Amino acid sequence: MRALFFGTSDFAVPSLRVVALHTQLAGVVTQPDRPSGRGQRLRPSAVKSAALELGLRVYEPSDLRAFAAEIGGERFDLFALASYGRILPKALIDLPLRGALNVHPSLLPKYRGATPIQSAIANGDRETGVTVMLMDAGMDTGDVVLQERMAIATSETYGELHDRLAELGAVLLGRAIDLAQRDVPAHRPQTGEPSVTRPIEKKDLLVDLSWPAQRVVDTVRAFSPQPAARAELAGEIVKILRAHVAPDGRLEIDELIAPNRGRMSGADYLRSKR
Repeated sequence: MRALFFGTSDFAVPSLRVVALHTQLAGVVTQPDRPSGRGQRLRPSAVKSAALELGLRVYEPSDLRAFAAEIGGERFDLFALASYGRILPKALIDLPLRGALNVHPSLLPKYRGATPIQSAIANGDRETGVTVMLMDAGMDTGDVVLQERMAIATSETYGELHDRLAELGAVLLGRAIDLAQRDVPAHRPQTGEPSVTRPIEKKDLLVDLSWPAQRVVDTVRAFSPQPAARAELAGEIVKILRAHVAPDGRLEIDELIAPNRGRMSGADYLRSKR
């Protein structure tokens, strides 16, 4: 099948590799290079870097409707998308003969939108999963092709769960592509109570150490290792990377980053402030 892949972040790279193996991949669509770091140098997306390593053609359109018109004369059997960061217009979704598959790291319709992994951890969920859907014009509202559950470990961080879900998403996408070999894959409407997540804001990273200990721990896990939860400790704002609830119910900070200092344990930090 002749396909296009849409993706931007690290989460999408395993899915890109699967699509490259399972289809005749005509190109990879990703978001344009972004300024990054203190020097604000332009850096390519993780998907662009992986696509160039694979020798694939890369598109970086700023206007998706214009891009749809540009490629509208070509024949595509399938589109596949993972963590692209933009909603595709209907003009694009309608181009592939067997539909556009989207890999989303939640059990849709729960946690539609930008931050499903962080939301599941911050809310103390013990289970999440991956959904491969057929895209429509809404935000993560398309019919379900495949869905698989995954347990969340009690101490698991965003970074750890992100990587496991990315690998599971690639596996499910490969299965969905196999289903699409002959026709549009079988699909069913989403069922359950929908919920929508939003992009992370600076205020979301702030932790109040007077909160219940488990709420603090879950918030820390949700943003570790990046961008990291922040809290005021010993008169300054620190980044908290790991914490747990002690048997007596007390909050224990295991690892943090203080201003102008490297990683250290919570105990070493408090000793340094005495």
